[in-house]
Amino acid sequence: MKMDIKTYNVIAQEGLDVFPAEKYTVNQSQKPTALLIRSQDMHKTHFGTNVLAIARAGAGVNNIPLIEAANNGTVVFNTPGSNANAVKELIIALLILAVRPVVPAAAWAKKVVGADVSLQTEKGKNHFAGTEIQGKTLGVIGLGNVGSRVAQAAAGMGMKVIGYDPYISVEHAWKVSNQIPRAEKLSQLLPKCDFVTIHIPYTDKNRDLITAKELALMKDQAILFNYSRWGIVNENDVVAALDQKHLRKYLTDFSSNKIVGHPKIMITPHIGGTTQEAEVNGAIMAAQTLRQYLETGNIVNSVNFPTVEMPFESPVRMTLIHQNVPNMVGRITTILANDNINIDNMINKSRGQFAYTVIDIGQQPAEQLESLQKELLEIPEVIRVRVLKNEF
Repeated sequence: MKMDIKTYNVIAQEGLDVFPAEKYTVNQSQKPTALLIRSQDMHKTHFGTNVLAIARAGAGVNNIPLIEAANNGTVVFNTPGSNANAVKELIIALLILAVRPVVPAAAWAKKVVGADVSLQTEKGKNHFAGTEIQGKTLGVIGLGNVGSRVAQAAAGMGMKVIGYDPYISVEHAWKVSNQIPRAEKLSQLLPKCDFVTIHIPYTDKNRDLITAKELALMKDQAILFNYSRWGIVNENDVVAALDQKHLRKYLTDFSSNKIVGHPKIMITPHIGGTTQEAEVNGAIMAAQTLRQYLETGNIVNSVNFPTVEMPFESPVRMTLIHQNVPNMVGRITTILANDNINIDNMINKSRGQFAYTVIDIGQQPAEQLESLQKELLEIPEVIRVRVLKNEF
């Protein structure tokens, strides 16, 4: 599937992988300007220097080599929040399924045959008594796009909710009711909760966030949910807590040989954000993000470069991806000054070892812009230079 965005060629992966890594080398065939993907493993795909951007229709980007992309001058985007409602609704459903044996009850009822079906059903229902979630306490680790929604929905169903997120943004803080208390430490949240659900991104710092130490702090017979990312919960420690009858159940969207078949573990096949609406939301958001970057150079929702937004009001915009080293801005502006070019507007931001500079200038002859672009690329730390014309 191809989609033209002005003069840009974007290859979109829709549904299943349409360019398997072992058969497809992006830069040798269609030379796209950008890629819009879902689950395609880009670690095995050489996407070429022609690819300006990759947009992942979803939140997770573990299928994309972020540092390699940045070194290539390729900005990687994701679509945070596009599937947040889908995950929230699944968590609410699983909260109920965790305490109400609906699935085994339905399986039992399906096997009941004979003239006394109603009588057998009335007698059998006592074997499937559950508990209610109203009045129980839910701990939400991570109050971002998903966690804030889960917290609000659970509170609306009569649950007591405690949140924990040391990195919560102002935007997401506004989405969480001030009636929902927040723990300052994980150790303050875990002992109080009947249920704990995790909604944080996977990082090296978050790996094994929940281990035997944290599990020991949880209430006896508490239920743990991991619909965030694999690796955040230590599976060996969870299995031990379940076998010791300290933890009641573990529900997760991520499977491994360590937990498959355990009677107290419910595994779903990574369906947290898998709804028709979420698929559409993610694709639309990814396409809009790509279009904004390709046409204006503005970066929003990137996972390997800083957020950079500046109104595009001048005739020409130059964008530079470069290493985050001292005096880069001075070296760049000196080259423009030597070419007698005045700067209308400018912004520079960095993220880790990479930085992004946007410079707006007046109308210039095409030959001068081409020469300027080449001169800027001669700076060893500059990775990519783009020249954009304001056509709006």
